[in-house]
Parts: sequence; structure tokens; C-alpha cells
Amino acid sequence: MKIAEVRELSSKELLERIDAEVAALDLKKINHTISPLENPTQIKHQRRLIARMKGELHHREINKINR
Repeated sequence: MKIAEVRELSSKELLERIDAEVAALDLKKINHTISPLENPTQIKHQRRLIARMKGELHHREINKINR
């Protein structure tokens, strides 16, 4: 998911998506410790996606406060 796609989501959708992605990341980490993933860079990409979404949410909160 690109940053442009993240910006199109509403704040409520963004929070729900963050929760879902964090849960999926935790599951991937657990599965990776049990048996290695075929592509372990998936973990890195998912972690960065979560960071992008949290960054956009924080940016929206800051803009709401400054208005």
C-alpha cells in the first residue's frame, strides 16, 4: 500500500487497518519463529506499512490540534 492510498482512508478506517496489520504482523513473526517464511522481507515491509499508517494518523492529529 502506497502513502497515497493511506491518505485516502478515513481516520476510522486507518485505525481499523492499523489494528489488522499489527495482528497480521504478530502472526507472521510467530510463524516465522516456528518455521521460516519463504520471504522474510515480508515482515520488514509490513512493519514499514504500519509505520506509514501511524505516521499519517499522527499527522492528522497534529493538524487537528493546530487548527
